[in-house]
Amino acid sequence: MKTLVSFLFTDAYRLLSNPNGRKFLWLLLTSAGARRNQTTTLTYDGLRFQTPDSLMFFWQVKEIFVDESYAFPTTSSEPVIIDCGANIGTSVVYFSRHYPKARIIAYEADAATARTLRYNLTANAVTNIEVVEKAVWTDNEGVDFGSAGDDMSSVFVATNVNRVPSVRFRDVLKQYPRIDMLKMDIEGAESPVLADCRYALGHVQNLFIEYHAYIGQPQTLPELLDILKDSGFRYYIDTAQHRLKPLVNRQYRGNTVMDLQLTIFAYRT
Repeated sequence: MKTLVSFLFTDAYRLLSNPNGRKFLWLLLTSAGARRNQTTTLTYDGLRFQTPDSLMFFWQVKEIFVDESYAFPTTSSEPVIIDCGANIGTSVVYFSRHYPKARIIAYEADAATARTLRYNLTANAVTNIEVVEKAVWTDNEGVDFGSAGDDMSSVFVATNVNRVPSVRFRDVLKQYPRIDMLKMDIEGAESPVLADCRYALGHVQNLFIEYHAYIGQPQTLPELLDILKDSGFRYYIDTAQHRLKPLVNRQYRGNTVMDLQLTIFAYRT
């Protein structure tokens, strides 16, 4: 909560001048008693979500509904949207609300999170989502997956590890003649998955990637950007870290797992 409060002081004017920002501030005011790492139900703009962590939910609402990070242009009345790492469903609910005739496929590897995802879809009467409880990966053989109980569950998390079903995502891409939006927030698996999909992205129109670099693992950002370039994308990179003295502070916000997290927006001109 401390990092959220400090953020509000620097961004208060923009929030107050934005209708969705004012709704977000109201969410914070009415959820003051919500605790970290405790399952609770919170509401935003007429939507009701069960969440395992209130701070995670606040950040998701800001990124998705206030900043509209997943908005994309399309000429199709029925766009195809694939959400890899759908988590508790805030992203797919946003997609359903703004693209009501879209075909939306949501992948979520964590079984407990997938149950919450389905609960939230039902609670908000969202019916145009196909939920696939598999990890997006480079083969169909299954993968060891660490459950963190929040939005950091990953193949790179070493706790609560279970073997989960996987799907080779390159084969998924081939099933659609056009993909209007591909969202990929899979906590480090984005680099091997996109490397396997290097020559299968030509029909993807818009692509959101959350890039993660784990401490002790190679940083693969150059290879990932080469894939985007070779696939004909232009891209924009952003970060919410804003680390002071980064040569000294080599981790961010006390994170003991990752030392870099970026958001990459790729699009065709």
